[in-house]
Amino acid sequence: MNFTQRRAESADEGFLFLLYTSTRADEIAAWGWDETQQTVFLEQQFSARESQYRSIYPDALHQIILMGNEPIGRILTSVGATEICLVDIAILPNRRGAGIGARLIRDLLLRAKTLGKAVVLSVTRDNRAAGLYERLGFVVTADDGVYLGMRWDPATISHQRSK
Repeated sequence: MNFTQRRAESADEGFLFLLYTSTRADEIAAWGWDETQQTVFLEQQFSARESQYRSIYPDALHQIILMGNEPIGRILTSVGATEICLVDIAILPNRRGAGIGARLIRDLLLRAKTLGKAVVLSVTRDNRAAGLYERLGFVVTADDGVYLGMRWDPATISHQRSK
């Protein structure tokens, strides 16, 4: 499972849209819309989300995950004064389940520990990644019924392990 990362570029827009649609495919298909309706909706949602990310996290590190020369995912992180926000992580469906996401998150947690920062994220309750985050030591800090706010704190993790 060798993969690399590189900074996202404007030329990655098409791949990022494909990746985004792969994360919403099952949800949108259940609505019974035809392909044109789905595409229009997804284009609008993708554009709004990317614009929101740029606005809220202007200094975020946006990386494309590569297997060889093939883009297979992305990770978007933002480093603040006391915490790192895992804004978004997504892997193409045919590459999920191979441990790539877990390794990326473990690397992020190691970086956060080195910097003495917590890691925070938001995930939909029904996203299977929520279980991965819990296994990696994240705790739920907020639950609005749709999204879970989660936090990993190196101080808490170190304290729990020393008990």
